[in-house]
This record gives sequence, structure tokens and C-alpha cells, in this order.
Amino acid sequence: MYDLLMARTTLRARGQLTLPDDIRRAAHLEEGDLLEAEITTEGILLRPQKLIDATQAWFWTAEWQAGEREADADRAAGRIETFGSGDELIGALRSRAKGQPERSSR
Repeated sequence: MYDLLMARTTLRARGQLTLPDDIRRAAHLEEGDLLEAEITTEGILLRPQKLIDATQAWFWTAEWQAGEREADADRAAGRIETFGSGDELIGALRSRAKGQPERSSR
């Protein structure tokens, strides 16, 4: 995932560490990012934890992601149709809906 980088840092008062710039850049870390710390058999592992804005959480639900994968597969297989304008799209939808009963609007 990352190029192998190694650096030394000093544990400061109140348990604070400063990660060197090259490590922060390679891990795409910014001020305020959360890190999960875990004790492993090899030492301490720091794992970046990105939070998802609550207004965007729907996109990461299992159901939505399944739909994204399906859409990606359709696109890769060429099962898509492109329209030159919104009017062209509406016209195609209307022509496909012909013969189907009209839905009443509420």
C-alpha cells in the first residue's frame, strides 16, 4: 500500500508523537486525522481511520455499494446507453413506457 518508509520519532510528554513529513505524506495524513493504535507481536501498529460525513453515509451502505458494483459491471460489459441531451433521454424513456398503463400522480 505504501512505499516502505521508516523513521524515528520521540515520545513526548502526555504520550504525543510527531510523525515525520515523508511518513504523513505517504499515508495521506492530515492534521486532525484519527489513528487507531494496536499492539501486535512486532510492536505498535498505527492505522489511519477516515471518518465518513453523516450526509454521505448512504453511499457506503452495503446495498448502495452492491448497486455501484453492478453498475460498474454493466459499464464494463457495454450494457449502457448514452444520450446527447436530457430531452433525448426523456424521449427514450417515454417511447419505452408506451403501452404501459399511466401512473396517477398524487
